[in-house]
Amino acid sequence: MAAAERMVVIGGDATGMSAAAQARRLKGPEELEIVAFERGSFSSYSACGIPYWVSGDVPERDSLIARSPEEHRSLGVDLRMRTEAVELDVAGQRVRVRDPEGTERWEGYDQLVLATGAVPVRPPLPGIDAEGVYGVQTLDDGQELLDSLERLVEPGGDSRRRAVVVGAGYIGVEMAEAFVKRGYEVTVLEKAEQPMSTLDPDMGKLVHEAMCSMDIETVLGAAVTEIRTDEQGRARAVVTEDAEYPADVVVLGLGVRPATALAREAGLPLGASGGLLTDLAMRVRGQENIWAGGDCVEVLNLVSGRPQHVPLGTHANKHGQIIGANIGGGYATFPGVVGTAVSKVCDLEIARTGLLEAQAAAVGLRFASVVIESTTRAGYYPGTQPIHVKMLAEHRSGRLLGVQIVGRENAGKRVDIAAVALHAGMTVEQMTALDLGYAPPFSPVWDPVLIAARKAAAAVRAG
Repeated sequence: MAAAERMVVIGGDATGMSAAAQARRLKGPEELEIVAFERGSFSSYSACGIPYWVSGDVPERDSLIARSPEEHRSLGVDLRMRTEAVELDVAGQRVRVRDPEGTERWEGYDQLVLATGAVPVRPPLPGIDAEGVYGVQTLDDGQELLDSLERLVEPGGDSRRRAVVVGAGYIGVEMAEAFVKRGYEVTVLEKAEQPMSTLDPDMGKLVHEAMCSMDIETVLGAAVTEIRTDEQGRARAVVTEDAEYPADVVVLGLGVRPATALAREAGLPLGASGGLLTDLAMRVRGQENIWAGGDCVEVLNLVSGRPQHVPLGTHANKHGQIIGANIGGGYATFPGVVGTAVSKVCDLEIARTGLLEAQAAAVGLRFASVVIESTTRAGYYPGTQPIHVKMLAEHRSGRLLGVQIVGRENAGKRVDIAAVALHAGMTVEQMTALDLGYAPPFSPVWDPVLIAARKAAAAVRAG
C-alpha cells in the first residue's frame, strides 16, 4: 500500500483550516496526512469580530471561534498550536518549525499551504513598541488589549480614560467605536486629509463630519512622529508634528501588510504589495505543490484588471475551499474580486465596491461620476435615515465601475446590489431596470442605488 501524501499547512485560521477541512472531506487519512502549524493560541476565529468583542457587543471571546484545535483534531487534522514556521526549504520540500518549548525541527511535505495572513503596519517611530500600544489583528492581540484595559481600571482612581487611534481606515474607525462604547474619550489621528482612504475624498468628508458629531475627535493631516512614554515605559501620549494627545491606550489602525517574510526568504514570487502571486487555482506561481491564500496573497481586481491586496475573511475562506478541493483531487478556481467592503462607526454605515476615481484614472479609464442623497426607507415611514450613494460609470459604454455608500441604518448592505452588477458587467442603464424589492419600511419606490444609476446613465448620455 502506498504511503499517504503529506499536506502541511502554515496558519491555523480561515484559509489554512478551510483548506485542511476541504481536503479531508475529499481524502481520508490513509490517502492524505494533514499537519497544520499555528503560531498563536487560537484557531479558526473571526478577526473581523475583534472590535465588537473589545466594545462589549460580543460578550465572549469564544463566540468568535468557529472551530477549536480539538475539533480540528477530531476531524483528522493534526493541528499544532503555538508552533511557528521559521524557514522554508523549497528544494528539499520541508519547513523548519519552532515548538512552544523553543525546539526546532524540519517537517517534510508533499503539498504545502501558505496561509500566513497579514500583520498590522507598525511604522518605525520612537515608542511604537512601548507597553500600551496595540495592533489588533489576531485574537491574541485582542486578548492582550482587553487584559491591558482591565489593568487600567483602578478602584477609586480617575475614571477618565483616553484612547488614541492612529489611522482612520476600517480598523481605525471600528476601534474608535469600540472605545466610545467603553466610555473612553477618543481621538483619531489620520495623516490624510479625509478618513477612510478606501472612499473618494467627498465621501470620506461625510464620514469625518459624522465622526465629529459622535464626539470622536478626528484630527486630519496629523502625521504621528512619536509615542511618548512615562517612567515605567508605558505609552502616555501620541505626538504629531503639531500637537500632543494624552493617551491611556494607543491602537494602531494603519492597515495591514501581507505576512510573507517566510515566502520572500524562500524566493517565492511576490507582487507590488508584498503579497504572494498565485494562479487561478491558488497555486503559487512557478510551483507545482505550494499553494497560498487569504491575507498573504494578491488577487485580481476584475474591474481594473490589476492585482490587489484585499485582506478580507470572505476571500480567505473561499481560497481555503479552493486549495483544499485541488489538493483533494477536485477542481476549483478563484477568478478575482470587485473590491467590496462594508463597515460602520457607531450608527454610520460605510460601504464601497469597484473602483475609486483615482483607481479608475490610474488604469486609464474615462468615467462619469455622480452623487445622490436619498433615504433608506420611504420618506414618510418612521425611522427613515439619510443615505448618500456615489456611482462611477465608464465613458461611452456606461459600464458600472464603482459604488460608494455612506448612510445610516440599512444603508451599507445595499452595496451588494452594485457588487453583483459589477460581477455581471452591467451598465448603469441596465441597472435602472433591476427588479429590486420595495415596501415603505425597506426602501423608497426608487431604491437609492437605482436613483444613482439613473443619474449616472444620464451623465454618460450627456458626456
